[in-house]
Amino acid sequence: MSVDGREPKPSADKNLGEIVAELSEKASLLVRQEVELAKAEVTDKVTKLGKGAAVAAAASVFLIFGVTMMFHFFAWFINDLFDWSNLVWPGYGIVTLFLFLLAAIAGFLAYRFFKKGSPPIPQMAIDEAKLTRAQFETQKIERDQVGRSLEAGEELKTG
Repeated sequence: MSVDGREPKPSADKNLGEIVAELSEKASLLVRQEVELAKAEVTDKVTKLGKGAAVAAAASVFLIFGVTMMFHFFAWFINDLFDWSNLVWPGYGIVTLFLFLLAAIAGFLAYRFFKKGSPPIPQMAIDEAKLTRAQFETQKIERDQVGRSLEAGEELKTG
């Protein structure tokens, strides 16, 4: 059945205008269905990503609390290890210096990664587009040469 509820004519009985109209209608329907499918797919993925982000946020909060307790443990452990009776600050000082050292290393690595990643242009995609353009231009030149060869051949036949 077609969109208007009538049985479609067999292909041999259709004129060119009807075939083009049917093709246009089917192409339009296909595009609309593809857009609807893409919307449904994106909605599903965004929902899953949202849930994942919420769980990751909760996990990061627990991780921060756990890391804080671990650093307290290390500070008291260092204090007990060196048997500094009533002095707690040396243990906390050593843990703090260690954290600053880790922060400096992480900052240096982040700087190097940012430097490698900037400017944020899709260089591989640009190179691929240039290659594709060059291939199309080569094909155009080849088609032009074939066309000229055919024209020259026709002139020889007629002349």
